[in-house]
Amino acid sequence: MSGLDPLVGRREVSSPGAMETFGEEIGRMLRGGDLVVLTGPLGAGKTTLTRGIAAGVGVRGPVQSPTFVIARTHPSLIGGPSLVHVDAYRLGSPAELDDLDIDVERSVVVVEWGRGMVDGLRDEWWEIELERPVGGRGADTMCGDISAHTLELDADAPRIVTVSRRP
Repeated sequence: MSGLDPLVGRREVSSPGAMETFGEEIGRMLRGGDLVVLTGPLGAGKTTLTRGIAAGVGVRGPVQSPTFVIARTHPSLIGGPSLVHVDAYRLGSPAELDDLDIDVERSVVVVEWGRGMVDGLRDEWWEIELERPVGGRGADTMCGDISAHTLELDADAPRIVTVSRRP
């Protein structure tokens, strides 16, 4: 497993640009076989962080949320590992993630919405939790869903990012 240990802990990330820069720092530290699980609510910055990770790993883009295709593989531009970007939101179980037959050993794998879904892929992985303000400058709906208006208004609000080693 890579050496993200210097990044373990909690920090405030001030903007989407800073989130991407932090992701690039992470990406430069990752190696083939590394698994990163991104956890956080809608609009927290998971895909923005992944864009930065992709830049740090040195893979072909563009990096977009793989919500509807479930997983995208971004080949290396520098002879390193590919980046496999997975959105597990629509998957019903860890078995469905396993069915994707991802080359975990030779790729850097980033799984959005992956908490509770990656057991069995690796013995150890990195978990990065992103927290965003809820109802900060916008308003949540009565159902607890976040409106597009709220996401837009809070897009540049600072995020709290916590990096930890799992299992």
